[in-house]
Amino acid sequence: MAEIIQRDGTWAFDGSTVRITPGLHRSVPLFRQTYGEVSVPLEAVAGVGFEPERRGGRLRLRLREGADPLLQATGGRLPDAADPYRLTVEIDRCGVAEYVAEEIRHALLLDRIPKEPTEGYLLPGPPVPVSVRSSDGTVSFDGTQVRIDWADASDRVKRATGPRIIDVGELVRVEWLPNSGADEGFLRFVTRETVFSKLPPEKDPYALDLWGSARRDLLTALIATAVTARLPHPSARTGDADDTAPESAGSGPRPGVPSPGPPPSDHHDVLLRRLRELGELHRGGVLTDAEFAMTKAAVLRGF
Repeated sequence: MAEIIQRDGTWAFDGSTVRITPGLHRSVPLFRQTYGEVSVPLEAVAGVGFEPERRGGRLRLRLREGADPLLQATGGRLPDAADPYRLTVEIDRCGVAEYVAEEIRHALLLDRIPKEPTEGYLLPGPPVPVSVRSSDGTVSFDGTQVRIDWADASDRVKRATGPRIIDVGELVRVEWLPNSGADEGFLRFVTRETVFSKLPPEKDPYALDLWGSARRDLLTALIATAVTARLPHPSARTGDADDTAPESAGSGPRPGVPSPGPPPSDHHDVLLRRLRELGELHRGGVLTDAEFAMTKAAVLRGF
């Protein structure tokens, strides 16, 4: 057993699993404490390194692409301090940190763990049900449905539509950008019906606009991860409908994999339904003339 215990957390390696436990000190970010203990199987590890600094150093675990729904959902945008695969090491424990890293590297060589992307998630993500209160509302996920209950500070358009309930089967993907404090973030649920919509997060009834407490809003990554873990793995997808990367010559949808976006024949019906809903909100006095014009223009651009 190779183990290092720090104020920032604990890493323990038994030859097959790296068990990462966040520290309880107030300096440990809320996200890591809430995400809790992470058990990383050796086959999910691409590498490990110790980065020495003047007053200590950092242990970093690199996972194979596609192995972890957290990394897939956040796309490398987690703040460094909130990264569960990073451990701050005090200067008197640098030798222990180097030993732990060497033991993991040795096991990777012995077990001949490949570094190529995985074809399925090797970590489960956070358990469900999970619920997070953000600046724009409360979002919950029970494993099959996402529910968004808007806050009093949410945009009038969102509050007028009422709670939003989305089945996992309707989802194409989840998009997440953290609220840095200086720049707003968002959590967007892209469905087959809304894959072409380009509404801004503050107006999109399928998105939470993250503009308040960066520390609290970061917890929405829990929802993004839990949902991502239950969507088709990236290796099984052919690419989303709004991807801009060109397909290679002769490529096409894989057998048995449905198209993520609505077929072109459905676009007209979706557009008419959106415009009808906006018209009703406008006539009911929920949307002002300016809000109606702006939202209508955004919907038309999206189609």
